[in-house]
Amino acid sequence: MNRILLIEDEKNLARFIELELQHVSYSVTLVQDGLAGLRLALEETWDLILLDLMLPGLNGIELCRRLRLEKQTPVIMITARDGLSDKINGLDSGADDYIAKPFAIEELLARMRSLLRRAGSLCQGQLLVCQDLQLDPLGRTLTKGGEVLDLTKREFDILLVLMQNMGRVMTREKLMESVWGYETDVDMKVVDVYISYLRGKIDTPGEPSIVQTLRGLGYVIRK
Repeated sequence: MNRILLIEDEKNLARFIELELQHVSYSVTLVQDGLAGLRLALEETWDLILLDLMLPGLNGIELCRRLRLEKQTPVIMITARDGLSDKINGLDSGADDYIAKPFAIEELLARMRSLLRRAGSLCQGQLLVCQDLQLDPLGRTLTKGGEVLDLTKREFDILLVLMQNMGRVMTREKLMESVWGYETDVDMKVVDVYISYLRGKIDTPGEPSIVQTLRGLGYVIRK
């Protein structure tokens, strides 16, 4: 049974979501304050967090940022604010997905299933090695020549997918699906941006990039 932390201060909506999730066999803990939600998120282990943007005590953006300093628990941000800048702020703070109110509970459940599947697949596997890179999927660490590199969650997940599929060309669509999920509204070009960020951290100056571009096809890491 997946453990879900629901951080939502709108009482009627919170109760509705709680009952619907329990009906499909999720274990749900409801918190209606941002500071209390952050404390529970850090102190206990959760499979997924549903996080409202506007909360008393601590807003969802700041809560997610503080959470990401210590944990990579999957987060879906729930909010009444549906502007592009709000989505970008939510995703940049570390949220994995974003759903705007009002929403159909079926859509929320589908997004949760997709994110839980991705989280499970991204956490599996043994140590992955390519050149002087060593990636630990379970510990979510990356070293280059023995030195630990600091990657964002997106950068790590993209590199993980590429290293799990070494020698296989991964299209932008496949990387988007694997890292952001099926229902994301993120522009496909964001993959290129994150690949650029990643190269800046893992490549050795003056040497060919570890992540190769195949024009018109996608990206690949060769064995």
